[in-house]
Amino acid sequence: MRIACIATSAVPSRTANSVQVMKVCQAFTHLDHEVRLWLPGRNPEISWEALSQHYGLREKFNVVWMRSLQRVRRYDFCLRAVRAAKRWKAHFYYVWPLQAAALSSMLGYPTILEVHDRPQGRLGPQLFRRALRGSGLQRLLPITAALERYLEEKYRKTLDEPFSIVSPMGVDLERYQNLPDSKEARSTLNLRETFTIGYTGHLYPGRGIELLLELARLNPSIAFVWAGGEAVAIERWRKRLWEADINNVQLLGFVPNDRLPLVHAACDAFLMPYARRISVSSGGDTARFASPMKVFEYFAAKRAIISSDLPVLREVLNESNALLVPPEDVHAWHNALQTLISDSDLRKKLAKQAGLDADKYSWRNRAQNALAGLEV
Repeated sequence: MRIACIATSAVPSRTANSVQVMKVCQAFTHLDHEVRLWLPGRNPEISWEALSQHYGLREKFNVVWMRSLQRVRRYDFCLRAVRAAKRWKAHFYYVWPLQAAALSSMLGYPTILEVHDRPQGRLGPQLFRRALRGSGLQRLLPITAALERYLEEKYRKTLDEPFSIVSPMGVDLERYQNLPDSKEARSTLNLRETFTIGYTGHLYPGRGIELLLELARLNPSIAFVWAGGEAVAIERWRKRLWEADINNVQLLGFVPNDRLPLVHAACDAFLMPYARRISVSSGGDTARFASPMKVFEYFAAKRAIISSDLPVLREVLNESNALLVPPEDVHAWHNALQTLISDSDLRKKLAKQAGLDADKYSWRNRAQNALAGLEV
């Protein structure tokens, strides 16, 4: 089938939404569909080799950039992209922006809408209603059950399968096969050889970085590896660590996605210290509806996880695959970390279950579910 993917993510960039868009497109390509991705902005003239390294891609698909005016909120881009997909004779329109979903659905084009958050702003709810009312919307893909419930209640629309399918983020399981053990991975990355705790992701407010700093201070014999973050944030935290005389944290900065599995392999356990408010690149709060990609990458790495005990995270985490700790409670986190370090059997048990659970969340399986039962 021909699948027209329409997104407003900046590509290339380091945002999670851009990574997710590229992984989705790759997954459809992996299933032997013909994929074309439309994005706003000037063509960055980047080679596919550079894109594949940045995003950890193995399958090649067509990417088309279209100039767009931000001041008109991407309406011009969505209109042009939908028209271009029609000329391309797309069988399905797989879209993220509500502007494109409303247009393609109202025109009766077979539409699949992926939803990551509540429709925002003055026009967001109107656009979402138009998408629901249109004859083209064939499938809704909210990323969490919490978001699906919110949409159902807010818009008074029954969202049952197969029309609505909860679709958490995913992971490239293939890239986590045959990784070196933690000691070999640390040697490859020139990391200190000792018990190592990992955190990967941005350093936005709400990600628990203050708590990570405090845990490092309380556990000087353990190595902490932070991978990710923008340059300004990295320097800010590097200064904070220096001022606090904390020497057991290594900030790796941005790691290209194709190298991320090796960083995961170098760690003996992972932390996800989300606060009760979680900021994203746009500045919004996603604590009620988030589906962090790092959860599934940590699963695939087959390592023990300590995570904040948030209702939305319990959709994939439980006592069998993670230690769940109250957010922002440093004492509880320190105790959980000490338990994990001292109890190798517990670490192995959690890691084994995490690896088993990872099988349910591959990007490939996610793409198959998104199309299941839909006919051209």
